[in-house]
Amino acid sequence: MQPVKKYSGHIPSIALIAAMVLWASSFIALKIAFRGYDPMVVIFGRMFVASLCFLVVGKRLAQSLDYRRGDYKLIGFMAFCEPCLYFIFEAKAIENTTASQAGLITAMLPILVMAAACFLLKEVVKKRAWFGATIAVIGVCWLTAESTPTADAPNPILGNFYEFLAMVCATGYTISLKKLTSRYSPFFLTAMQAVLGSVFYLPLLFLPTTEMPHSFELVPFIAILYLGGVITLGAYGLYNFGLKHVPASRAAIYVNMIPVFSVILGWAILGETLSGSQSIAAMVVMVGVVLSQYEKSN
Repeated sequence: MQPVKKYSGHIPSIALIAAMVLWASSFIALKIAFRGYDPMVVIFGRMFVASLCFLVVGKRLAQSLDYRRGDYKLIGFMAFCEPCLYFIFEAKAIENTTASQAGLITAMLPILVMAAACFLLKEVVKKRAWFGATIAVIGVCWLTAESTPTADAPNPILGNFYEFLAMVCATGYTISLKKLTSRYSPFFLTAMQAVLGSVFYLPLLFLPTTEMPHSFELVPFIAILYLGGVITLGAYGLYNFGLKHVPASRAAIYVNMIPVFSVILGWAILGETLSGSQSIAAMVVMVGVVLSQYEKSN
C-alpha cells in the first residue's frame, strides 16, 4: 500500500476555496436554469446528470463498500434529507428570493449542525458558540425583514424561509453522514444521493404542476449540466482533496466563505445588489457564524 502523498504550501487551501466558489455558483446556476425550465425538470436533470457521471466510476465505488445490516435505513434517511427534500425547498427558495440572499442563509448550516450535535450526539457546546448563533439568527431575521419584492425575487421573505428549511434538511443529512463515512467512501455516498434523488424526482415530472419543456433553451440546459457534473463532481472532489490534507476543523471554516462568494457572484453575473441595511445585516450574520465556530486557543 502506497503512502498518501502529502501536499505542502497552499495547494489544499486553494482546492478548498475553489470548492466554496463552485458551491456558491450553484445558486447562480439554479437561477439561470429556472429561467428556461420548470424547477422539477431542473432538479431531476441535475440528479440524472450526476448519476451518469458516477456510473463512469461505478466499479471503483463498489470495491470500497463495507455494508452492514440495517445501513440502508440511514442511507435512505440521508438521501431523503438531501437531495430529496433539500432541493425541493431550495428550488422554492430560488424562485422567490435572490441568489445572494439564499447564499447568505447557508451561513446558518454550521450553527444548525452545532445545535443538532449538542442535542442528538451530546457534544459539548460552549457559551460563546450559543452567543454567536444568536447573533447570526438576528442577522438572518434582519436581512429577511429588509427584503423587498422584485421581478426576480417576488417573495423574498418566503424564499428565505424555504432556504432555511433546506438548511434544516442539510443538518439531518450532515448528522447521518457522520455515522456513515466511517464505513463508506464520500464519493459512494454522493453517488447514492444522485441515484436515489433521480428515482425520487422522476415521478414528480408527471405532476400536473410540472411544466415539461416545449423548446430547447441552450443556456439553462448548460446550467443543468454544470449543476449535475461540475458542482457534484468538481466541488466535491476539490473539497475531499483539501480535507485529506487539512484538519477537518480547519476545512469546516471554509464553508463560511460560501455566503460571501454567493453575494459576489450574484452581483457580477445576475446584477443582484444588497441595500445598505441588508449589507450590515449580512455582516452581522457572518460575525455571528465566526463567533459560533471560533475556539479560543489554550
